[in-house]
Amino acid sequence: MCAQGLYRPSFEHDACGVGFVAHIKGVKSHSIIEQGLQILKNLDHRGAVGADKMMGDGAGILIQIPDHFYREEMAKQNVVLPPPGEYGVGMIFLPKEHASRLACEKEIERAVRAERQVVLGWRDVPVNREMPMSPKAREKEPVIRQIFIGRGPDIMVTDALERKLFVIRKAAGHAIQALDLKHCKEFFVPSMSARTIVYKGLLLADQVQDYYLDLQDERCVSALAMVHQRFSTNTFPEWPLAHPYRLVAHNGEINWFRAREEMMRSAVLGDDLQKLYPLMYEGQSDTACFDNALELLVMSGYPLAHAMMMMIPEAWENHQLMDDNRRAFYEYHAAMMEPWDGPAALLFSDGRYAGGMLDRNGLRPARYLITKNDMMVVASEVGVMDFEPGDIKEKGRLQPGKILLVDTEKGEIFYDGELKKQLAEAKPYRIWLST
Repeated sequence: MCAQGLYRPSFEHDACGVGFVAHIKGVKSHSIIEQGLQILKNLDHRGAVGADKMMGDGAGILIQIPDHFYREEMAKQNVVLPPPGEYGVGMIFLPKEHASRLACEKEIERAVRAERQVVLGWRDVPVNREMPMSPKAREKEPVIRQIFIGRGPDIMVTDALERKLFVIRKAAGHAIQALDLKHCKEFFVPSMSARTIVYKGLLLADQVQDYYLDLQDERCVSALAMVHQRFSTNTFPEWPLAHPYRLVAHNGEINWFRAREEMMRSAVLGDDLQKLYPLMYEGQSDTACFDNALELLVMSGYPLAHAMMMMIPEAWENHQLMDDNRRAFYEYHAAMMEPWDGPAALLFSDGRYAGGMLDRNGLRPARYLITKNDMMVVASEVGVMDFEPGDIKEKGRLQPGKILLVDTEKGEIFYDGELKKQLAEAKPYRIWLST
């Protein structure tokens, strides 16, 4: 992904197919994963395909960690996993070259132990190497393994473990880049979390389920599935650039800015903040940069929806009818961060919440549908899943600057007005601005 000819990595943008399906009450099932993969297949026309019809820009799926499934799989190695929420799983792309792969694995384990967490074991992710695949995609195909990380004695809650996994991933990545190995660019961590796992790659929409055998297993269950089919402009297809990222899947463009790292402070991350630099590498795609910034805000203690509102604000400056508290919210946060303008439609999930949002330009479509049996679907178009008309409770579209959120733990849907009212009134932003 180096600059060559007229190509510049910094110009990478997306115009893709994106969607999620979630059970509002948080009921996990294999059918949710199957429905997510069906959405992905129905978004096939939104993905890029090269002269080689088997070569696309990438596709993938984010799901909740299937604890029972992983527990049984790791038991085959005599590894007993801790209770859910007390361990994390890293999905790792590794170099094919043996020495480079071992070096990467050692650095990851070193970072785990440096943060006083526990290496529980590794698992080879079973993939279908017999399925038809573009020779170029096969040539770039990484070795895919999962690392299981248990919480250390100083970690009491899952949120704290998530932050440690964040630090481990960033620290290991920096150490591996510093090794300057010939094959180190093949290293990538699609996800490392106690709540979610990402299966993605340089695959077509209908290849994701065939390639990753885990997704075919009935024991693999989730209450939500977020999918993405990539159509990228000004870019070369690469395994790491497929979506979803760790929190977002995105259709459109995001105009991002370079953070002033030396000015950052976090009471939650404390001294760990210094271990995260650089937050973004030169040449990352716009979505990767957005995901990194969003992840930093969430790991610093901001609720996911709050962080999204900070990064993708409404057009509030000249909105004369906007509530004063909401205006104060945006004005206060405008002093902290410039808007990450699109055009963009973004779906996001941390494993508990799942939501969708349009930037204030509203030039990318996003439709939603809610059924009478507590299913929610949000996607870049209608028709990604079939429902009987009598089963549909509500349907609509996301509007510019608006957000829609489902909390699968509480079983609640939060619409734009009530969610923003809640967040805008949570702190005295108007008073803070006047002092």
